[in-house]
Amino acid sequence: MFTISDVAQKSGLSPYTLRYYEKIGLLPASKRKEGGQRYYTENDINFILFLKSLKQTGMSLENMSEFVKDGCIYEQLHFNSPEEIKPSITKRIEILSKHLIKMEMQKKELELIISTTKEKLAYYNSIKKGDIKT
Repeated sequence: MFTISDVAQKSGLSPYTLRYYEKIGLLPASKRKEGGQRYYTENDINFILFLKSLKQTGMSLENMSEFVKDGCIYEQLHFNSPEEIKPSITKRIEILSKHLIKMEMQKKELELIISTTKEKLAYYNSIKKGDIKT
């Protein structure tokens, strides 16, 4: 069992963000101890890290919420047939596919920026070494 502080440290998300994600339904309601203190499991932490990776790659909170709306697919497979969860899987495939396209475009843009930066560094280093005279 992990406290919200433990999860914040392990995930790099603040306790405020974790509570906010729970409030907007991005995270399921956390389990509580008798005193009301939140506690989390290793599976909860893995899910939070997954959400963090989606957010870090630019997925909107709206799309993240839509993605997780139907709960854990792995758990659903224990209670439902694959046919019954097909709509959820189809929706997740659509969300992730669109997100992947967006990330691929960002990657190309970033590669261009990196290339330009390397060219500028090489040029400036050449000037500094005296290889290029003005």
